[in-house]
Amino acid sequence: MRTRLVVGSGSIARAVIGSLCERPGRLLATGSDEREDSLRENGAVEVLAVDPTVHSQLAEVEADVETVVVASDNPAENLVVARAARRAFPSAFLLVYAGATVQDDRIGQRAERLAELRSVADRVVDPGTVLDSYLEDRIETGGISIHEFRRVLEDVDGTLAVVMHDNPDPDAIASAIALVQIAERLGCSAEACYYGSINHQQNRAFVNLLDLDLTSLEPDADLDVYGGFALVDHARPGVNDGLPGDTAVDIVIDHHPPRGPVTAAFTDLRSDVGATSTLLVDYLRRFDVDIEETVATALLFGIRVDTNEFSREVSVADFEAGAFLLREADLGMLERIEDPSMSSDTFETIADAIHNRDRHGTVLLSGVGELRDRDTLAQAADRLLAMDGVTTTLVYGINAGTIYISARSRGTDLDLGETLRAAFGQIGSAGGHADMAGAQLDLGVMETISDDDDLEAIVEEIVTDRFLDAMEVYPSQLPSESYGEGTELPDDAAPVSPQLGSGRRNGVAENRPEDTVDRYRVDDTDGETETRSTDGSDTVGDDNDGT
Repeated sequence: MRTRLVVGSGSIARAVIGSLCERPGRLLATGSDEREDSLRENGAVEVLAVDPTVHSQLAEVEADVETVVVASDNPAENLVVARAARRAFPSAFLLVYAGATVQDDRIGQRAERLAELRSVADRVVDPGTVLDSYLEDRIETGGISIHEFRRVLEDVDGTLAVVMHDNPDPDAIASAIALVQIAERLGCSAEACYYGSINHQQNRAFVNLLDLDLTSLEPDADLDVYGGFALVDHARPGVNDGLPGDTAVDIVIDHHPPRGPVTAAFTDLRSDVGATSTLLVDYLRRFDVDIEETVATALLFGIRVDTNEFSREVSVADFEAGAFLLREADLGMLERIEDPSMSSDTFETIADAIHNRDRHGTVLLSGVGELRDRDTLAQAADRLLAMDGVTTTLVYGINAGTIYISARSRGTDLDLGETLRAAFGQIGSAGGHADMAGAQLDLGVMETISDDDDLEAIVEEIVTDRFLDAMEVYPSQLPSESYGEGTELPDDAAPVSPQLGSGRRNGVAENRPEDTVDRYRVDDTDGETETRSTDGSDTVGDDNDGT
């Protein structure tokens, strides 16, 4: 049986005893006050009549003590007791509270005492250091003020609409429901809202199994019923969400670097973490919100998906958030979410992608024709990447007048996000991460072509030519600033003509027949795109033009 000894009296010692008495094992304590007497009466702790400053008396304790906690409020006394405890129990783990009373005339004396304690104890808890850490976590981190966050929430007159990006992925969904819980904890009514649909079978299982309360907004939804708006996992209204572009936004929380102006009463844009869910864990902890099991499970899944099981663009904060959530999350439910049944549409799309594949060295491209479920493209791109010798895959299909593109890569210097921006950003919306990205292009007048085979052949030529040409020009990672607002691509870069059918083959400009193309006016041509493809849906995210 594990035996622990707590030495000291006062508030700190009482708190330690109160915590340890609920754990299995034998608990001993020295001294006596009302708290300890009460515990002794209940049999929770055995109070010893010994002088803890005398090692010989401590050594007479008839128990194999594994842990000793020295926790009085007097720093000098703690040092004496720590030395006695070390002599009495040389193999025990010794934790010492440095004491909060500053009795030394000079700072150097306190530092000297701390050094002495550290030479004796296995772990020293210094209240000054703990307070500094607490204040840093609770008040200001990276310029983000929770007081300002609270003030903005208090100013919301009515229900706060927490809006995810279109066709939301697990990170966006989890972040939204977490922000709803925080807002309601602070007295602000809130709803988790999204435009588009949730089609990916894993995402549907995620929402259904956790019974998440989400509001699906129609394009013509009456937004006047909301008193404020918050954006999670994207940063600009009207850019990959159904909100009007001029919507006044109260809160923005996102982990993607902004590629355009972000305007809100409160913004938290931290690109040094792998998931927006990680940022919401930070807020839950700062506000001491008792996290619900459902929210903890959702946030853990969101982090795992967006960081590809803690292997992609992951940070220390992501690991710490994951460890924190493990205590509250339903891991059995996570297993059910991560292994949902696969729809027949997904199987058919994967089969078509395999059958129609066209290989160019280590690059594999495939068109699957008409799509019934756009989210199946990402799963097909993932499956093709498993083929021997393939480092990059791109799968595309057509649905409701739009060409959808999903791309994956591994073990290569290619930055897919920048490559797809170069290839398709001027004629549609495109972008994403270095190893997974997506794009969307309107068919325009090509939609009038009645012969499906002719249409698919034209789409194949456009997609293939533009992607391969962009790979030649952008073989490795490019700085995001290359496509800032109002910036044009260099003349020797990938084709930048707004004419969907124009492209290059081996660097030579090539024009398609005029009757197969259309000219497009892209309202938001800042090249600012981001793909939410970690969930396999390749939803173009916060920084695109929303097409």
